[in-house]
Amino acid sequence: MNYKQSLLFILLALCVSASFYFVFHNHGFYDRPIAEVINTKVEETTDMEDMNGNKDRLHSQHITAKLKNGEQEGSIIRLTNEYSISGAYDQAYKPGDELFVSIDNKNEGKEALSGHIEDVKRDKHLMIIAWVFILLLLIVGKKQGLFSLITLGVNAVILSYALDVYLKSDELSLLVVSSIGVILFTAISLLLVNGFNEKTYAAVVATLIGTFTTLLISSIVVGATSGNGLRYEEMQFLTRPYEIVFMAGILVGCLGAVMDVAITLSSSIFGLYEKDPAISIKALTKSGFDIGKDIMGTMTNILFFVYISGAIPMLILFFKNASPLGFTLSMNLSLETARALTGGIGIVLTIPIAIYTSIFFVNRKRGRQ
Repeated sequence: MNYKQSLLFILLALCVSASFYFVFHNHGFYDRPIAEVINTKVEETTDMEDMNGNKDRLHSQHITAKLKNGEQEGSIIRLTNEYSISGAYDQAYKPGDELFVSIDNKNEGKEALSGHIEDVKRDKHLMIIAWVFILLLLIVGKKQGLFSLITLGVNAVILSYALDVYLKSDELSLLVVSSIGVILFTAISLLLVNGFNEKTYAAVVATLIGTFTTLLISSIVVGATSGNGLRYEEMQFLTRPYEIVFMAGILVGCLGAVMDVAITLSSSIFGLYEKDPAISIKALTKSGFDIGKDIMGTMTNILFFVYISGAIPMLILFFKNASPLGFTLSMNLSLETARALTGGIGIVLTIPIAIYTSIFFVNRKRGRQ
Protein backbone atom coordinates (compact mmCIF):
# COMPACT_ATOMS: atom_id res chain seq x y z
CA MET A 1 0.00 0.00 0.00
CA ASN A 2 1.59 3.27 -1.14
CA TYR A 3 1.39 6.66 0.58
CA LYS A 4 -1.64 7.85 -1.39
CA GLN A 5 -3.61 4.68 -0.70
CA SER A 6 -2.67 4.82 2.99
CA LEU A 7 -3.87 8.41 3.20
CA LEU A 8 -7.18 7.53 1.54
CA PHE A 9 -7.63 4.56 3.87
CA ILE A 10 -7.01 6.72 6.96
CA LEU A 11 -9.39 9.40 5.67
CA LEU A 12 -12.10 6.80 5.00
CA ALA A 13 -11.62 5.25 8.46
CA LEU A 14 -11.94 8.69 10.07
CA CYS A 15 -15.15 9.37 8.11
CA VAL A 16 -16.64 6.04 9.18
CA SER A 17 -15.66 6.55 12.83
CA ALA A 18 -16.93 10.13 12.91
CA SER A 19 -20.26 9.25 11.32
CA PHE A 20 -20.88 6.38 13.73
CA TYR A 21 -19.91 8.49 16.72
CA PHE A 22 -22.35 11.15 15.56
CA VAL A 23 -25.38 8.86 15.12
CA PHE A 24 -24.75 7.26 18.51
CA HIS A 25 -24.49 10.64 20.27
CA ASN A 26 -26.80 12.94 18.29
CA HIS A 27 -29.80 12.93 20.62
CA GLY A 28 -29.35 16.62 21.44
CA PHE A 29 -29.92 17.56 17.80
CA TYR A 30 -33.53 16.29 17.89
CA ASP A 31 -36.43 18.42 19.08
CA ARG A 32 -38.58 15.40 19.94
CA PRO A 33 -37.86 13.43 23.14
CA ILE A 34 -35.90 10.21 22.60
CA ALA A 35 -36.01 7.30 25.06
CA GLU A 36 -33.78 4.21 25.15
CA VAL A 37 -35.56 0.98 26.12
CA ILE A 38 -34.17 -0.51 29.35
CA ASN A 39 -36.46 -3.51 29.80
CA THR A 40 -39.77 -4.83 28.51
CA LYS A 41 -42.48 -7.15 29.76
CA VAL A 42 -45.49 -8.61 27.96
CA GLU A 43 -48.42 -8.20 30.34
CA GLU A 44 -51.36 -9.39 28.27
CA THR A 45 -52.05 -11.43 25.14
CA THR A 46 -55.42 -11.31 23.37
CA ASP A 47 -56.56 -13.63 20.59
CA MET A 48 -58.28 -11.83 17.73
CA GLU A 49 -60.25 -13.06 14.71
CA ASP A 50 -61.48 -10.99 11.80
CA MET A 51 -64.67 -11.43 9.76
CA ASN A 52 -62.96 -13.86 7.39
CA GLY A 53 -61.76 -16.15 10.17
CA ASN A 54 -58.12 -15.03 10.02
CA LYS A 55 -56.56 -15.26 13.48
CA ASP A 56 -54.05 -12.90 15.03
CA ARG A 57 -52.73 -12.24 18.52
CA LEU A 58 -52.49 -8.79 20.10
CA HIS A 59 -49.78 -8.37 22.73
CA SER A 60 -49.57 -5.59 25.31
CA GLN A 61 -45.95 -4.74 26.12
CA HIS A 62 -44.96 -2.61 29.12
CA ILE A 63 -41.70 -0.75 28.52
CA THR A 64 -39.32 1.00 30.89
CA ALA A 65 -37.09 3.51 29.08
CA LYS A 66 -34.65 6.29 29.86
CA LEU A 67 -34.88 9.74 28.23
CA LYS A 68 -31.75 10.70 26.27
CA ASN A 69 -32.44 14.40 25.58
CA GLY A 70 -34.57 17.38 26.54
CA GLU A 71 -35.33 18.94 29.89
CA GLN A 72 -36.17 15.54 31.39
CA GLU A 73 -32.93 13.87 30.20
CA GLY A 74 -31.99 10.94 32.42
CA SER A 75 -35.55 10.43 33.73
CA ILE A 76 -37.31 7.08 33.57
CA ILE A 77 -40.45 6.89 31.43
CA ARG A 78 -43.09 4.16 31.34
CA LEU A 79 -44.54 3.26 27.94
CA THR A 80 -47.14 0.82 26.68
CA ASN A 81 -46.88 -0.82 23.28
CA GLU A 82 -49.50 -2.99 21.62
CA TYR A 83 -48.32 -5.11 18.73
CA SER A 84 -49.65 -7.97 16.63
CA ILE A 85 -47.95 -11.03 15.18
CA SER A 86 -48.34 -9.68 11.64
CA GLY A 87 -46.42 -6.52 12.51
CA ALA A 88 -47.95 -4.57 9.63
CA TYR A 89 -48.36 -1.33 11.57
CA ASP A 90 -46.62 -2.18 14.83
CA GLN A 91 -43.70 -4.12 16.29
CA ALA A 92 -42.22 -5.41 19.55
CA TYR A 93 -39.36 -3.47 21.10
CA LYS A 94 -36.32 -4.80 22.95
CA PRO A 95 -33.69 -3.32 25.30
CA GLY A 96 -31.36 -0.97 23.46
CA ASP A 97 -33.98 0.29 20.98
CA GLU A 98 -34.35 4.06 20.83
CA LEU A 99 -37.83 5.53 20.44
CA PHE A 100 -39.31 8.93 19.72
CA VAL A 101 -41.87 9.52 22.47
CA SER A 102 -44.35 12.09 23.72
CA ILE A 103 -44.42 12.86 27.44
CA ASP A 104 -47.83 12.96 29.15
CA ASN A 105 -46.77 14.31 32.54
CA LYS A 106 -43.90 16.38 33.91
CA ASN A 107 -42.99 14.07 36.78
CA GLU A 108 -45.09 15.98 39.31
CA GLY A 109 -44.63 13.88 42.44
CA LYS A 110 -44.57 10.63 40.49
CA GLU A 111 -41.88 8.01 40.41
CA ALA A 112 -41.58 7.97 36.64
CA LEU A 113 -42.83 9.81 33.62
CA SER A 114 -45.51 8.34 31.38
CA GLY A 115 -45.87 8.76 27.64
CA HIS A 116 -46.62 7.31 24.24
CA ILE A 117 -44.44 5.89 21.49
CA GLU A 118 -44.45 7.92 18.27
CA ASP A 119 -41.73 6.36 16.11
CA VAL A 120 -38.42 4.48 16.13
CA LYS A 121 -35.01 6.15 15.82
CA ARG A 122 -33.38 4.24 12.96
CA ASP A 123 -30.41 6.39 11.96
CA LYS A 124 -27.90 3.89 13.42
CA HIS A 125 -29.16 1.09 11.21
CA LEU A 126 -29.37 3.34 8.16
CA MET A 127 -25.78 4.45 8.71
CA ILE A 128 -24.57 0.83 8.92
CA ILE A 129 -26.36 -0.11 5.69
CA ALA A 130 -25.11 3.03 3.94
CA TRP A 131 -21.46 2.38 4.86
CA VAL A 132 -21.69 -1.28 3.85
CA PHE A 133 -22.96 -0.15 0.43
CA ILE A 134 -20.31 2.56 0.10
CA LEU A 135 -17.40 0.33 1.15
CA LEU A 136 -18.43 -2.52 -1.14
CA LEU A 137 -18.78 -0.10 -4.03
CA LEU A 138 -15.34 1.38 -3.37
CA ILE A 139 -13.64 -2.01 -2.87
CA VAL A 140 -15.09 -3.51 -6.05
CA GLY A 141 -15.31 -0.42 -8.25
CA LYS A 142 -12.35 1.57 -6.92
CA LYS A 143 -12.20 4.82 -8.94
CA GLN A 144 -15.36 4.01 -10.91
CA GLY A 145 -17.06 3.11 -7.65
CA LEU A 146 -16.24 6.56 -6.25
CA PHE A 147 -17.61 8.23 -9.37
CA SER A 148 -20.72 6.04 -9.11
CA LEU A 149 -21.31 7.33 -5.58
CA ILE A 150 -20.89 10.91 -6.78
CA THR A 151 -23.33 10.41 -9.66
CA LEU A 152 -25.82 8.75 -7.30
CA GLY A 153 -25.73 11.76 -5.01
CA VAL A 154 -25.96 14.25 -7.89
CA ASN A 155 -28.87 12.37 -9.47
CA ALA A 156 -30.71 12.26 -6.15
CA VAL A 157 -30.32 16.04 -5.80
CA ILE A 158 -31.52 16.59 -9.38
CA LEU A 159 -34.56 14.35 -8.86
CA SER A 160 -35.45 16.10 -5.61
CA TYR A 161 -35.11 19.53 -7.19
CA ALA A 162 -37.12 18.52 -10.26
CA LEU A 163 -40.00 17.21 -8.17
CA ASP A 164 -39.89 20.33 -6.01
CA VAL A 165 -40.13 22.54 -9.10
CA TYR A 166 -43.03 20.46 -10.43
CA LEU A 167 -44.97 20.58 -7.15
CA LYS A 168 -44.62 24.35 -6.96
CA SER A 169 -45.99 24.86 -10.48
CA ASP A 170 -49.53 24.05 -11.61
CA GLU A 171 -48.72 24.60 -15.28
CA LEU A 172 -45.53 22.54 -15.63
CA SER A 173 -45.98 18.97 -16.91
CA LEU A 174 -44.34 16.16 -14.93
CA LEU A 175 -43.50 14.50 -18.25
CA VAL A 176 -41.46 17.52 -19.33
CA VAL A 177 -39.68 17.67 -15.97
CA SER A 178 -38.96 13.92 -16.11
CA SER A 179 -37.66 14.17 -19.68
CA ILE A 180 -35.17 16.87 -18.71
CA GLY A 181 -34.20 14.78 -15.69
CA VAL A 182 -33.65 11.68 -17.84
CA ILE A 183 -31.28 13.58 -20.12
CA LEU A 184 -29.31 14.88 -17.13
CA PHE A 185 -29.28 11.47 -15.39
CA THR A 186 -27.97 9.78 -18.52
CA ALA A 187 -25.27 12.33 -19.29
CA ILE A 188 -24.02 12.61 -15.71
CA SER A 189 -24.08 8.87 -14.97
CA LEU A 190 -22.33 7.71 -18.12
CA LEU A 191 -19.91 10.57 -18.72
CA LEU A 192 -18.69 10.80 -15.14
CA VAL A 193 -18.26 7.06 -14.61
CA ASN A 194 -16.96 6.06 -18.07
CA GLY A 195 -15.26 9.25 -19.19
CA PHE A 196 -15.52 11.43 -22.30
CA ASN A 197 -14.89 9.02 -25.19
CA GLU A 198 -16.65 7.47 -28.19
CA LYS A 199 -17.82 4.48 -26.17
CA THR A 200 -19.62 6.72 -23.69
CA TYR A 201 -21.04 8.98 -26.40
CA ALA A 202 -22.50 5.93 -28.13
CA ALA A 203 -24.06 4.72 -24.87
CA VAL A 204 -25.55 8.16 -24.13
CA VAL A 205 -27.10 8.46 -27.60
CA ALA A 206 -28.42 4.89 -27.55
CA THR A 207 -29.89 5.34 -24.06
CA LEU A 208 -31.75 8.51 -24.96
CA ILE A 209 -33.06 7.14 -28.25
CA GLY A 210 -34.15 3.86 -26.65
CA THR A 211 -35.80 5.54 -23.64
CA PHE A 212 -37.77 8.16 -25.56
CA THR A 213 -38.77 5.66 -28.26
CA THR A 214 -40.17 3.44 -25.52
CA LEU A 215 -42.07 6.42 -24.08
CA LEU A 216 -43.50 7.21 -27.52
CA ILE A 217 -44.71 3.63 -28.04
CA SER A 218 -46.25 3.58 -24.56
CA SER A 219 -48.04 6.88 -25.17
CA ILE A 220 -49.46 5.62 -28.45
CA VAL A 221 -50.68 2.37 -26.90
CA VAL A 222 -52.24 4.04 -23.84
CA GLY A 223 -53.86 6.69 -26.02
CA ALA A 224 -55.22 4.16 -28.52
CA THR A 225 -56.71 1.96 -25.78
CA SER A 226 -57.85 4.90 -23.60
CA GLY A 227 -55.96 3.29 -20.73
CA ASN A 228 -58.37 0.35 -20.54
CA GLY A 229 -57.12 -2.28 -18.08
CA LEU A 230 -54.95 0.12 -16.11
CA ARG A 231 -56.12 0.57 -12.53
CA TYR A 232 -55.06 3.91 -11.08
CA GLU A 233 -56.54 3.34 -7.62
CA GLU A 234 -53.11 3.53 -5.98
CA MET A 235 -52.87 7.12 -7.26
CA GLN A 236 -56.29 8.17 -5.97
CA PHE A 237 -54.85 10.67 -3.47
CA LEU A 238 -52.94 12.59 -6.13
CA THR A 239 -54.26 15.94 -7.32
CA ARG A 240 -52.42 15.68 -10.64
CA PRO A 241 -53.44 13.77 -13.81
CA TYR A 242 -52.98 10.03 -13.21
CA GLU A 243 -51.97 9.21 -16.77
CA ILE A 244 -49.18 11.81 -16.91
CA VAL A 245 -47.79 10.62 -13.57
CA PHE A 246 -47.90 7.01 -14.80
CA MET A 247 -46.11 7.87 -18.06
CA ALA A 248 -43.46 9.83 -16.18
CA GLY A 249 -42.93 6.78 -13.96
CA ILE A 250 -42.49 4.60 -17.04
CA LEU A 251 -39.96 7.06 -18.48
CA VAL A 252 -37.78 7.13 -15.37
CA GLY A 253 -38.35 3.45 -14.55
CA CYS A 254 -37.12 2.05 -17.86
CA LEU A 255 -34.10 4.38 -17.97
CA GLY A 256 -31.95 2.20 -15.70
CA ALA A 257 -32.47 -0.99 -17.73
CA VAL A 258 -32.02 0.80 -21.06
CA MET A 259 -28.85 2.52 -19.83
CA ASP A 260 -27.45 -0.82 -18.62
CA VAL A 261 -28.07 -2.48 -21.98
CA ALA A 262 -26.64 0.49 -23.90
CA ILE A 263 -23.36 0.69 -21.96
CA THR A 264 -22.95 -3.11 -21.98
CA LEU A 265 -23.24 -3.33 -25.77
CA SER A 266 -21.20 -0.18 -26.35
CA SER A 267 -18.37 -1.44 -24.12
CA SER A 268 -18.44 -4.87 -25.77
CA ILE A 269 -18.30 -3.53 -29.31
CA PHE A 270 -15.55 -1.03 -28.55
CA GLY A 271 -13.68 -3.74 -26.65
CA LEU A 272 -13.74 -5.98 -29.73
CA TYR A 273 -12.64 -3.09 -31.93
CA GLU A 274 -9.74 -2.12 -29.66
CA LYS A 275 -8.60 -5.74 -29.51
CA ASP A 276 -8.72 -6.06 -33.30
CA PRO A 277 -8.93 -2.70 -35.14
CA ALA A 278 -9.26 -4.56 -38.45
CA ILE A 279 -12.44 -6.38 -37.42
CA SER A 280 -15.25 -6.09 -39.94
CA ILE A 281 -18.55 -4.31 -39.36
CA LYS A 282 -20.36 -7.59 -40.02
CA ALA A 283 -18.43 -9.33 -37.26
CA LEU A 284 -19.10 -6.45 -34.84
CA THR A 285 -22.80 -6.53 -35.65
CA LYS A 286 -23.03 -10.30 -35.20
CA SER A 287 -21.15 -10.16 -31.90
CA GLY A 288 -23.35 -7.32 -30.69
CA PHE A 289 -26.55 -9.22 -31.41
CA ASP A 290 -25.16 -12.37 -29.77
CA ILE A 291 -24.41 -10.37 -26.62
CA GLY A 292 -27.82 -8.69 -26.83
CA LYS A 293 -29.59 -12.04 -26.97
CA ASP A 294 -27.69 -13.21 -23.90
CA ILE A 295 -28.65 -10.20 -21.76
CA MET A 296 -32.15 -9.66 -23.13
CA GLY A 297 -33.86 -12.42 -21.15
CA THR A 298 -32.13 -11.74 -17.85
CA MET A 299 -32.70 -7.97 -18.00
CA THR A 300 -36.40 -8.43 -18.82
CA ASN A 301 -36.80 -10.84 -15.90
CA ILE A 302 -35.01 -8.41 -13.58
CA LEU A 303 -37.49 -5.68 -14.48
CA PHE A 304 -40.42 -8.05 -13.96
CA PHE A 305 -39.22 -9.13 -10.51
CA VAL A 306 -38.41 -5.56 -9.44
CA TYR A 307 -41.86 -4.26 -10.30
CA ILE A 308 -43.87 -7.27 -9.14
CA SER A 309 -42.03 -7.63 -5.80
CA GLY A 310 -43.51 -4.37 -4.58
CA ALA A 311 -47.03 -5.75 -4.96
CA ILE A 312 -46.48 -8.94 -2.90
CA PRO A 313 -47.77 -7.49 0.43
CA MET A 314 -50.98 -6.26 -1.20
CA LEU A 315 -51.46 -9.58 -3.00
CA ILE A 316 -51.20 -11.44 0.31
CA LEU A 317 -53.66 -9.00 1.91
CA PHE A 318 -56.22 -9.44 -0.88
CA PHE A 319 -55.87 -13.24 -0.92
CA LYS A 320 -56.20 -13.46 2.88
CA ASN A 321 -59.48 -11.56 2.56
CA ALA A 322 -60.79 -14.07 -0.01
CA SER A 323 -60.74 -11.67 -2.96
CA PRO A 324 -61.23 -13.30 -6.40
CA LEU A 325 -58.04 -14.06 -8.29
CA GLY A 326 -58.87 -11.91 -11.33
CA PHE A 327 -59.89 -8.92 -9.24
CA THR A 328 -56.78 -9.21 -7.04
CA LEU A 329 -54.39 -9.36 -9.99
CA SER A 330 -56.06 -6.53 -11.91
CA MET A 331 -56.15 -4.27 -8.85
CA ASN A 332 -52.55 -4.83 -7.81
CA LEU A 333 -50.60 -5.83 -10.90
CA SER A 334 -52.03 -3.83 -13.78
CA LEU A 335 -49.64 -0.88 -13.43
CA GLU A 336 -46.66 -3.02 -12.41
CA THR A 337 -47.22 -5.39 -15.33
CA ALA A 338 -47.52 -2.45 -17.72
CA ARG A 339 -44.27 -0.98 -16.39
CA ALA A 340 -42.47 -4.33 -16.67
CA LEU A 341 -43.71 -4.91 -20.22
CA THR A 342 -42.79 -1.38 -21.24
CA GLY A 343 -39.31 -1.81 -19.77
CA GLY A 344 -38.97 -5.08 -21.66
CA ILE A 345 -39.87 -3.32 -24.90
CA GLY A 346 -37.25 -0.69 -24.12
CA ILE A 347 -34.59 -3.35 -23.56
CA VAL A 348 -35.35 -5.12 -26.82
CA LEU A 349 -35.44 -1.86 -28.79
CA THR A 350 -32.19 -0.63 -27.27
CA ILE A 351 -30.21 -3.67 -28.43
CA PRO A 352 -30.19 -2.80 -32.18
CA ILE A 353 -30.09 0.91 -31.40
CA ALA A 354 -26.99 0.50 -29.20
CA ILE A 355 -25.30 -1.82 -31.71
CA TYR A 356 -25.69 0.45 -34.71
CA THR A 357 -24.94 3.60 -32.69
CA SER A 358 -21.72 2.03 -31.41
CA ILE A 359 -20.74 0.93 -34.92
CA PHE A 360 -21.36 4.50 -36.13
CA PHE A 361 -18.90 5.81 -33.54
CA VAL A 362 -16.45 3.01 -34.35
CA ASN A 363 -16.48 4.04 -38.02
CA ARG A 364 -16.09 7.65 -36.95
CA LYS A 365 -13.05 6.71 -34.90
CA ARG A 366 -11.59 4.72 -37.77
CA GLY A 367 -12.01 7.70 -40.07
CA ARG A 368 -9.83 9.84 -37.83
CA GLN A 369 -7.00 7.30 -37.71
